[in-house]
Amino acid sequence: MLLLLPLLALPLAVLSASSPLQQLINLAAEGNGVVKLDAKTYDLVTTPKRNWSLAVQLTAKDPRRRCIPCKEFDPAWEAVAAAWATVPKEHRDNHFFATLDFDDGYTVFQKLGLASAPVVYVYPPTEGPRVSASGNTSPVKYDFSIGFDPGPLAEFVSKHTPIPVPYKEPIDWGRYITIATVALSLLLVLRHLSPLLQSRWTWAIGTILTSLVMTSGFMFTRIRNSPYTGGNGNWVAAGFQNQFGQEVHVVSFMYGLLAAAFLMLILVIPKQASPTRQRIQVYLWSAVIVIVYSILVSLFRVKNRGQ
Repeated sequence: MLLLLPLLALPLAVLSASSPLQQLINLAAEGNGVVKLDAKTYDLVTTPKRNWSLAVQLTAKDPRRRCIPCKEFDPAWEAVAAAWATVPKEHRDNHFFATLDFDDGYTVFQKLGLASAPVVYVYPPTEGPRVSASGNTSPVKYDFSIGFDPGPLAEFVSKHTPIPVPYKEPIDWGRYITIATVALSLLLVLRHLSPLLQSRWTWAIGTILTSLVMTSGFMFTRIRNSPYTGGNGNWVAAGFQNQFGQEVHVVSFMYGLLAAAFLMLILVIPKQASPTRQRIQVYLWSAVIVIVYSILVSLFRVKNRGQ
């Protein structure tokens, strides 16, 4: 009687191994969590009577097919499938990830009416406690408009799995290294530039330049999105309600030159010890003021003719 027990157990083992669910479990183990399908096994895993759910990627990864989206999406698919392979066996054996390549099952593509790839379908169970309350057992298609990233894919598949897919974004070491490098570089630069940044002359010059640019109409042109120059290379906009970007530079330069000329006359020239040098500088900066003011008035006359 004891000799008959192994013989009785043998048919049960064969029956278990030949069941669709057991075949899926074996194929998933062989493919490191992803079942590689062909036309025959596709019909097997999508049988109308199933107590498991299945996510299927229909793709065309052969270089001859020139399917660039297929190559771009495949790493995300593999990452989500690998995350699912880490869940406990009692949950893992109730949902599977599978891939069907066009060259392995073109008849399935024809049957589904697919003219492009990749496509992802999730087949919910048709039997058992995981059947939806609405009784809907039709496959659900993944919307690629949200991108090819693994995060949205894992969130979508988790709606149909026994437990959520434990996918986590990998640590972007390159980003952290870049941030650390930039921060260290800024600290080194600040260390060498700190005397310059602490100088009142640095802030005084920066304030003066900013004031000159702003009073010359910089914000006016930015708010109105004015072009830098007009047609035929014209850089003077007609009318006082219009201004080109190049006008800002020209007017701010003239304002700055006039301010420098007045400062030279008021602060620098009186301190000159040589009368000859003092006289020459008075003539020089007075001439600068007359010439630059003449140019500035001419510019306003040009704009006034456009009124």
